[in-house]
Amino acid sequence: MLKGARTIVAQPDGMPWINNTGNPALATAGAGDVLSGMIAAFACTLPPAKAASAAVHVHGLCADAWRQAAGGADRGLLASEIADRVPGVLAAMARWIDPLTV
Repeated sequence: MLKGARTIVAQPDGMPWINNTGNPALATAGAGDVLSGMIAAFACTLPPAKAASAAVHVHGLCADAWRQAAGGADRGLLASEIADRVPGVLAAMARWIDPLTV
């Protein structure tokens, strides 16, 4: 995984997966720690590359949701606020993703 403006996750077949979620607010202390925990949690039920990709995507969606609620702010996000948004983001995703196709 290469963290940046567009995080890249290397896949086992050599193809990179480029994330399109997230914003500059993720450049905050502890955001990477939250992401690491999310990867570990997703790895309980997904293969490692899918767990990393899913966690990066959800992590970015949490920051995007925070940014929208904060009126477009790009700084001031606390790492705990990322973690706090995970359940809501996953619930929103569940409404438009069929879990049997993942």
